Amino acid sequence: MTKEAVLKEFEALKGVGKAKAKLLYDNGYDSLEKLKKAKIKDLTKLKGVSEKNAKEIIDQLKVKKEKPVKKTDEKKEQAEQPEKKEEAVEIVEQQKGAYHPKIKPQLNEQQKEQLVIRRQIKKRTPHFLRDEGFRYKRIPKNWRRPTGYTSKLRINLKYRPSKVRVGFRAPKIVRGLHASGFEEVMVHTVKELDTIDPKKQAVRIGGTVGTKKRLDIAKRADELAIRVLNMGES
Repeated sequence: MTKEAVLKEFEALKGVGKAKAKLLYDNGYDSLEKLKKAKIKDLTKLKGVSEKNAKEIIDQLKVKKEKPVKKTDEKKEQAEQPEKKEEAVEIVEQQKGAYHPKIKPQLNEQQKEQLVIRRQIKKRTPHFLRDEGFRYKRIPKNWRRPTGYTSKLRINLKYRPSKVRVGFRAPKIVRGLHASGFEEVMVHTVKELDTIDPKKQAVRIGGTVGTKKRLDIAKRADELAIRVLNMGES
């Protein structure tokens, strides 16, 4: 290596300027390898190099020696990291596989078609209000058949809200069924589950049933493959 290249390497060290780099070079340290072999006592003999400065130079050179070893360790860690990621992915896949889909009813083609029609009817069905319910706050927001002789809702004046009519009713085959297609049955005890047909009926646990009995009913329903409509994902 040329003198200029060696001096640049010395100047890259903390606490070493141009003057100290020349001083080190003139005293026989014409490469980094020789400077690495030097001791603190040897450097303090030189004019302008204190004990603190000598320690800084030697510590920096020691760190440079250890750097290649650290890089190899980092490479090993990076090589091991993908394996850990793969393990994590496998765990997630196992958790996904443990998911149980909701139980569905056994319906014929006609019932499936009628359920679709019922959903379409429900979308276009308005919220029915009783006579003058749209005008006064004191009137409850529910439906009552208009009976007054002078009632404008009864005689179907233009700007009045819609009345309950036959055309808004659901098809007869699927009338009264749950949105899933099951027939709802109210249940209060575990024994009542024995009379349920899991292919056509689903249960709804009564509101007066306590938590302990509710869990017993849900456990027994899971054993019998019966869908519970008011127990979260079950």
